[in-house]
Amino acid sequence: MKLLRYGQPGAERPALVDAQGNLRDLSDVIDDLAGSALSPASLDKLRQLNVDALPKVAGTPRIGACVGNVGKFICIGLNYADHAAETGAEIPNEPVIFSKWTSAIVGPNDAIEIPRDSVKTDWEVELGVVIGKGGRYISEADALSHVAGYCVINDVSEREFQIERGGTWDKGKGCDTFGPLGPWLVTTDEIPDANQLSMWLEVDGKRYQNGNTNTMIFKVPEIISYLSRFMSLQPGDVISTGTPPGVGMGQKPPVYLRAGQQIHLGIEGLGEQRQTTIQA
Repeated sequence: MKLLRYGQPGAERPALVDAQGNLRDLSDVIDDLAGSALSPASLDKLRQLNVDALPKVAGTPRIGACVGNVGKFICIGLNYADHAAETGAEIPNEPVIFSKWTSAIVGPNDAIEIPRDSVKTDWEVELGVVIGKGGRYISEADALSHVAGYCVINDVSEREFQIERGGTWDKGKGCDTFGPLGPWLVTTDEIPDANQLSMWLEVDGKRYQNGNTNTMIFKVPEIISYLSRFMSLQPGDVISTGTPPGVGMGQKPPVYLRAGQQIHLGIEGLGEQRQTTIQA
């Protein structure tokens, strides 16, 4: 299933995409695509619905973030060897973990704000993993049973804030609008292998990133198992799993975003995002 949330910010409604590409409202079935609605039992009930009997959504509404009320927005850094090389970083022996604040989350086509005083705002197309079943100390063998589905994420980053201003990476990663999610939450039955997906990103029509999740250093099951050693994972948590090469800071010379640009990105089977950059 391709699940989504539509409507104005703060008032999004759950929906799914039918076989003809129409949006079908799920408000009479679930309150939101959040928390327990993402559990295996809940998703099984959604699969059994008569989709044609669901209300059709009229027009072309705004698409919101594909997960509501996200508890944790966890990210993995330097998870592609060729991306680590382009940034001058060593390949990590264990996953590098940082967080994006949940206030960074926006819809897949909402504007991205260039923060005040920013000089190095950058892009990163990433595979998002959405937890559907919580747990701690999850084995790699059982890890995928905890996944509700996958989505596209643009891990927007301000490199000066992240790297040159002291402290952790987090303050360069969690600025408002720096976490577009969606358009869809695609359930695992439609994605047989999340580590075999092509991914790409363009700025103003120029393709900068062109990769595949098969070059991840730490694969999805290992990431889930690893994270669960240090925190409980809960339904609706989102994990962003790293980016392939081609980010702005890796260009020679580096290229960074400025207001008035168009970003277009996507992942095979998970849809596409389109964003305009604006000044905060």
